[in-house]
Amino acid sequence: MNDHTKILLDEDEMPTHWYNIVPDLPAPPPPALHPGTHQPIGPDDLAPLFPMELIMQEVSQESYIEIPEEVRNIYRSWRPSPLYRARRLEQALGTPARIYYKYEGVSPAGSHKPNTAVPQAYYNAKQGVKKLTTETGAGQWGSALAFACALFDMECEVWQVRASYDAKPYRRSLMEVWGATVHPSPSPLTASGRAILEADPDSTGSLGIAISEAVEMAVADPDAKYALGSVLNHVLMHQTIIGEEALLQMKKAGETPDVLVGCTGGGSNFGGLSFPFIREKMAGNMSPEIRAVEPAACPSLTKGIYAYDFGDTAGMAPLVKMHTLGHDFVPDPIHAGGLRYHGMAPLVSHLYELGLMTATAIHQTECFAAAIQFARTEGILPAPEPTHAIAECIREANACKESGEEKVILMALCGHGHFDLASYDAYLSGELEDYDYPEEKVLAAQERIPVIA
Repeated sequence: MNDHTKILLDEDEMPTHWYNIVPDLPAPPPPALHPGTHQPIGPDDLAPLFPMELIMQEVSQESYIEIPEEVRNIYRSWRPSPLYRARRLEQALGTPARIYYKYEGVSPAGSHKPNTAVPQAYYNAKQGVKKLTTETGAGQWGSALAFACALFDMECEVWQVRASYDAKPYRRSLMEVWGATVHPSPSPLTASGRAILEADPDSTGSLGIAISEAVEMAVADPDAKYALGSVLNHVLMHQTIIGEEALLQMKKAGETPDVLVGCTGGGSNFGGLSFPFIREKMAGNMSPEIRAVEPAACPSLTKGIYAYDFGDTAGMAPLVKMHTLGHDFVPDPIHAGGLRYHGMAPLVSHLYELGLMTATAIHQTECFAAAIQFARTEGILPAPEPTHAIAECIREANACKESGEEKVILMALCGHGHFDLASYDAYLSGELEDYDYPEEKVLAAQERIPVIA
């Protein structure tokens, strides 16, 4: 076993290909459907939203897709990202478990999101697109896309969920520094936003609503396309550079994970770390338990139903089969804004149905308590989203303490919390509250899920 706390890769060890898990699955995932006809969508149906190279990646049956050299050159400014052994956290817990975390907060935007924002901007610019529209929750994705658009001299227009727009003004400032225009969602600028505001003038918004607004504006502008920060196949595939690097780093450390943990909102961070390890698990090379962790207030995997549903609130996006709480469900305004999505990535949902992974849900006060312990031992302030993974990691490490098992735990630490200090202030002052699972609201929303024959 490697005794180092920090496991690095050389620049020339950075992976040259993204991994597409679809061809390796024991059963193919259900196809996406047209929102109007309910028939499987083709490339032409997606052309108003995405450039053709991304559409081809979305439906690709190739296991590996080469990362363009121009994208790799940009990646090199922060990749390969470090893998750490959490020795001080282990000591504080008194656990025999060995805890590792793959840290994506070293990117310019402070999260894993530029791993897909950069290639999405690259492929759009290559096709001559002048502007990208998008949604964002906590602001991690919006700031990553703003950064990427600045690199390729493109306009960027962002609809930020109102709850996060109000709670995290400096995320908006960061997006604007990189040249983006940012609107609170729901907004009066779109038909879908106006409809929400008419029904609820004080709406705190949701990612589903913000997606509707961004899609509506992209479709109406011939010079614009839409960019999504999670959920879709090509987005999760771009993130697999995380897992491919982590495989090499764990090998350098002389370790094989027994448990792999990642937070899940739409699924890009979790899929990015886990998919290469699931490949190795399916090949019989290792047998880790793969565990997704979601907020108890928005538990799409553990409480949602597996059904075809719209990816947005207004029903403009394609229908995808996923674990969903209902496309017009509006979650309570928890501080992990990036996890406030009504559904789960179709690929993650499919893997869950196949039994290749497990899932659990945790309340935010336990997550912030875990984050404080992590920050005071490891020195890194986590974003609210990965605090869910940290809390589950601590649960697992404490179980090892009770049983005496020396498990190896690998965790995704997808970003830092430097823009989230208001959330930590609320926790430290005792003002942070847990939200109960809103069963009645979810059941009402699920009744409006379209019936697909």
